[in-house]
Order: sequence, then structure tokens, then C-alpha cells
Amino acid sequence: MEITAKMVADLRQMTGVGMMECKKALTEANGNVDEAIKILNKNSAKKVEKKAGRIAAEGTMGIYDHMNLHQKVAMVEVNTETDFAAKNPKLLEAAKDFAMQVVATNPLAVSPADLSAAYIAEQKEIFIAQLKNDPKNANKPEAVLEKIIEGKLNKHYEEVCLLNQPFIKDPDKKVQDIINELTLVIGEKITIRRFIRWEVGEGIEKRKDDFAAEVAAQANGNF
Repeated sequence: MEITAKMVADLRQMTGVGMMECKKALTEANGNVDEAIKILNKNSAKKVEKKAGRIAAEGTMGIYDHMNLHQKVAMVEVNTETDFAAKNPKLLEAAKDFAMQVVATNPLAVSPADLSAAYIAEQKEIFIAQLKNDPKNANKPEAVLEKIIEGKLNKHYEEVCLLNQPFIKDPDKKVQDIINELTLVIGEKITIRRFIRWEVGEGIEKRKDDFAAEVAAQANGNF
């Protein structure tokens, strides 16, 4: 099948991968776009994996102040291999996006590996109790129940671990997917090392007024 310039351009638009790689993937897939995307994804995963063992000790801080009100602020450390890459506009934009993600979702950790064993064990106990309380699971084999618990844990990680969360600007991708894309575009290992989030009043016990009681007291002249 003839691979036209438009086909290559369309695939590049869809994937963000270079023209030559898109053409090569389309040729290998005989013009099948879905297969070409699978080929590109596979090749991209291999490239990211090759960089996994490198040291990324340079980088930048992404900072986000929600609505510029100085009430919800986050800072995220994004690491690169060189200080040159740390100045890349795409990386700087992504770092700010990651900080915005932290403000919006308030994750507990960067990845599941950063969660304590005690925390994970506690979550497992919660899921086990849920399964035991559901009559539909009474006759299910232990191996099946373990798979269900594993699935529940993975779903929980999508809520509490930054890298596992759907990316706030493109929920079809995880934050880790954005990191992988940056690695390919910039050509260096990119990682998120840590983050911190501040919110005004966080951790302070706030006053709770009983509005109904206050209205009743005023009505009875007790004010």
C-alpha cells in the first residue's frame, strides 16, 4: 500500500512522533493506522526503558498558585539529566501542570512505591472486608478474590498516587504517560521526585456553628 504524505502527517498529528518514525510505522503496518500506533507505542516504550537507568539530578520546580489567591499552592520537583533540558519550554510547562494537578487532586505520594507497607495493608483489609460483606463473593475462589483486590488497589492508586492519576489536562492519559512523552521529546530521562502542597487553614480545627440552634436562640430572645 502506498504511504502518502497526508497519512504520515495525520499520524504525526495524532501521536506527536517524528515524520520518519511515523512513515516507518505505517510502512510496517501496511497503512493500517491502528497497527502503526501500536508499533509507535511499542518503540516508544523501549526508548523510555533504555533511559530508566540513567541519573536525573538536574531539573526544575513547577509551582502553581490556584487562582493566584495564595490559598492553595503546590510545588513539584521534576528532574532531568542536564540543566539544559531543565530549561526546555515543554518541560517547564509540564512542571507547572504537574503542580496544578497536585493542587487539584491532593495525592498522597508520587507513586505506589512511595506508600508505606502499613498503608497498603490497611487498604487491603478494607477491600477484603468489602468482599466478605458482599454475598456475591461467597463462592468465588481465593485466586479470583485476590485479583479483585489487586484491581481495587490499582484503582485506589489512581486516586492517591500522582503518576497513576489521569492527567488533569488529558484524562485519557496518566501523568506517567506525560512523563514518558517528555522523555521521548526531550531525549533525556524525566522523573518526578517529590511534591509539596499547602492550603490555608489545613490541619487547623475550624469553628463549627450550629446555625439552627443560633436561629432558635435568637427567636427565643436568648442572644
